Amino acid sequence: MIRHLSPETMPKPASRYSQIALAEGATRRLEISGQIGIHPDGTLAVGLAAQLDVALANVDRALAAVGMGRDNLMKITVYLTENSPDAVATYRARRDLWVGDAPPPAATLLIVAGLASPALLVEVDAVAAG
Repeated sequence: MIRHLSPETMPKPASRYSQIALAEGATRRLEISGQIGIHPDGTLAVGLAAQLDVALANVDRALAAVGMGRDNLMKITVYLTENSPDAVATYRARRDLWVGDAPPPAATLLIVAGLASPALLVEVDAVAAG
């Protein structure tokens, strides 16, 4: 079982994520490699919002491959190559829409100088348990 918590003794999350995700009991742990905005057919999505949506959909595909879903997510880490208020706002809006009604996982956002290709604008890795 995973418990998603944002204790009153910690700062309130800036958007839809939990400060803590605790897996208790006998669980399977899943580490999902960094997912990028490339569709299963190999085409790259255009623009930050589209690449983020595809990367998050790829996380969904990884979860589904082992019989898990967003409820199993403990943490996501997102790497953006653009350091601007608009990019951060886009990330938060797309992530919050994707999380939806699922328990919000713990989350970390990093702004990086670049990814494996200059065409890549975002990468998302995740940890799940269940």
